[in-house]
Amino acid sequence: MLSVLVFAAVLIWIDTTILGIALERIADPRAGLGATPGELQWAVGSYALLFATALFAAGALGDRYGHRTILAAGLAIFGAASVWAAWAGDATGLILARGLMGLGGAMMMPTSMAIIGATFPAERRAGAIAAWSASSGVGVALGPLLGGVLVDHFWWGSVFLVNLPVVAIALTGVLLVVPNPKLVQRRRPDPLGLVLSTGGLALLAYGLIEAGQNTDWTRWQVWATTLAGLVVLALFTVVEWRSAEPSFDPRLFRNGRFSAGNVALATLFFGITGQMFYGNFYLQGALGMSALETGLAFLPGAIGVAAGSGIGARLAKRFGVGPVSGVSLLVVAAGFLANLTFDLDTPLLWFCAVGFVSGIAMGMAIAPTVAAVIAVLPLDRMGAGSAVNNTVRQVGSVLGIALLGTILASTYRDRIAPALAGLPPSARDAAAPSAEHTRAVAEQLHRADLAAAADDAFVTAMHVTAATGALVAFAGGVLLLAAFRSRKSTVEDQRVLSPTG
Repeated sequence: MLSVLVFAAVLIWIDTTILGIALERIADPRAGLGATPGELQWAVGSYALLFATALFAAGALGDRYGHRTILAAGLAIFGAASVWAAWAGDATGLILARGLMGLGGAMMMPTSMAIIGATFPAERRAGAIAAWSASSGVGVALGPLLGGVLVDHFWWGSVFLVNLPVVAIALTGVLLVVPNPKLVQRRRPDPLGLVLSTGGLALLAYGLIEAGQNTDWTRWQVWATTLAGLVVLALFTVVEWRSAEPSFDPRLFRNGRFSAGNVALATLFFGITGQMFYGNFYLQGALGMSALETGLAFLPGAIGVAAGSGIGARLAKRFGVGPVSGVSLLVVAAGFLANLTFDLDTPLLWFCAVGFVSGIAMGMAIAPTVAAVIAVLPLDRMGAGSAVNNTVRQVGSVLGIALLGTILASTYRDRIAPALAGLPPSARDAAAPSAEHTRAVAEQLHRADLAAAADDAFVTAMHVTAATGALVAFAGGVLLLAAFRSRKSTVEDQRVLSPTG
């Protein structure tokens, strides 16, 4: 049974990374959909958006109708949406399909954890959860490699078809060997909370992404939707605070260490998502690497995350969460700053070395912090705390792709504008959205100088984006150090992180 649940979980993590390898091809007007930066941001962000906001509803539905039932439905939705995404005829179809895949993923994650919790005895439960959690490292490492092979040998949509055999095997196993536990005391569904959280995040993301399309933050489409998103999210918080059975319990944030740890994790995933976004365009677009070469270049980072998780957990038992996770997050910020050294002639070995060190630091920051923020809660609130923790990390990803992607796009537009000034209006409009569009126009006009200008402008935009990610990660590291700074905190960390604690 555990192998089936792990196999299904690998699917979620593969899909969080595999799309990134195909973004360069999807943006290409000649070989892909000619998607604009905003459309690519939505293709990535819609998955995280639905994943984040549907987690609580999925858990409540599992309590009511059986967790195997919801898990199987999630797998089926994920598979159907993968087919839609593979043959999407335009960027809008791809965005909608990706959102549906996020919904399927949200139905799979909490139900898998609930089945493990309900079926494994206490003495085996921790090992089962650890094995299930290890699937993330496998999926994150496999995603770019599989994506690279598929994009190089087939078309961009093939990165979604790899999901189908995994879905078929996992769905068969779930229906044959996985039990269908329900809760005697069932949580009530929270449709109002689902609508408010999804709508608020969608409006906020729309406003941030829209700002990058014309490099104008003063347009009403930007400030009005951003403000509306914040208002709706504030209303969602009030509604959940007053609810007797909230799906997202904001009262948990009254614990200072729980709040600091979750905010710090959100800043980390904010930066990671943005870095993955611009990193793919840097390697494939500016440096001209193949999709498979790009996947291999990201592999040291994935290996570093897997190694860092174990290292961080062991060190945190001895030195505490603050010194380990806080300092690690500062190292991540330094890794983002090291991206400022990436240029058109940067050795690939240096890129991989920075990725490996940053990956180790990311793993060392994530594992102890997640354990610590959950452990500060009473036993009967740990399930709710875990759900909040997963949601906050996904929200960080949504905001990361929205804001950092917008900084990348708007900075590129500003930097490339002088090089486009002499082009006919139609060619200038076609070349303006992104470096991929500029390179396509440069090829049509046989303008090697224009392609070179696109590469230079993109590298500058990447540097500005990386510096922003570094600043946010630095703030998260300082917050962790401040929240877990006391000797008492270190002693508590040692207790909650030890096997017998």
